[in-house]
Amino acid sequence: MRAAGPAAAGTADPRARSGEEVRTPAIDVRGLVVRYGRVTAVDGVDISSPPGRITALLGPNGAGKSSLMGVLSTASRPDAGSVRIFGHDVRQAPTAARRSLGLVFQERTLDKELSVERNLWFHARLFGMRRADARERITLMLDLFGLADRRRQPVEELSGGLARRVEIARALLHRPGLLLLDEPTNGLDPSARGAVWADLTRLRDELGVTVLYSTHYMDEAEYADEIVIMHQGRVVRQGSAARLKSSLDSSRIVVASGDDRLAADQLRAAGFHPLTEPDGIAVHCADPEGRIADVVRALDVPGLTVSVRHPSMNDVYLAVAQEKRVGTP
Repeated sequence: MRAAGPAAAGTADPRARSGEEVRTPAIDVRGLVVRYGRVTAVDGVDISSPPGRITALLGPNGAGKSSLMGVLSTASRPDAGSVRIFGHDVRQAPTAARRSLGLVFQERTLDKELSVERNLWFHARLFGMRRADARERITLMLDLFGLADRRRQPVEELSGGLARRVEIARALLHRPGLLLLDEPTNGLDPSARGAVWADLTRLRDELGVTVLYSTHYMDEAEYADEIVIMHQGRVVRQGSAARLKSSLDSSRIVVASGDDRLAADQLRAAGFHPLTEPDGIAVHCADPEGRIADVVRALDVPGLTVSVRHPSMNDVYLAVAQEKRVGTP
């Protein structure tokens, strides 16, 4: 991958060219409120991201993710609070904010009848790029995403995964520092999903692009450096995947056998506190790898299999949902 990338100009900060450390956040959301009539869709949200970080927005339908993305993209205006993209306030300087970000929507927005290259040229003209600069950027983006041999191919002939790559390439054409993606792998097969995430992590690692995306796939949240879980317009959990999972006391040894009742009796006799779970008998402990030998020694049952399970993002998500059902703050 070539070093001259979209992040270089995305900060829109002259200090970057002088070598001075840039401290301006890529995203800075403070006390954001978005209302639709009497309905509050986003209720006092605070989110901040330095340049070069991938952030995931996770939450059920109606959590406020789309409303937050709408304000970040400058498509809608906040009712209260402030939102800045590389220091540009989306209300006071929407044009500057818009030039600092690239957008990839959930629904396909390419012109299917045009070629890959013509779709990119259309975007370049939309952003007022000079012809020579646009030609150089289009060539770079096509090379970067492995699309050079498809530049004259109509978009309607591309697979869903390749079309998504074209949309990401188009979003980066004008050198934004921030890439916003709404459900970026929706409708793609597992192979195409993997390719999209390989592209996005490469953009962060090699070009320093800041990425914020919304998703309902638990496994996709783990690609992010920071995960923001929203519920009813508020941020209810925030942190890295490792931090969020470590907050749950659910690391466990899972025992499956031909006689789970006998296995549970034997574990209790050995001083453990087994719990019946859908996939077997579980012994919850902070260090399951260190206790697995003790568990095995305590058991004398037919068809024994023993495994170690650690919390997943799905466990985190389910724990949040359970807390909200019972009204835990």
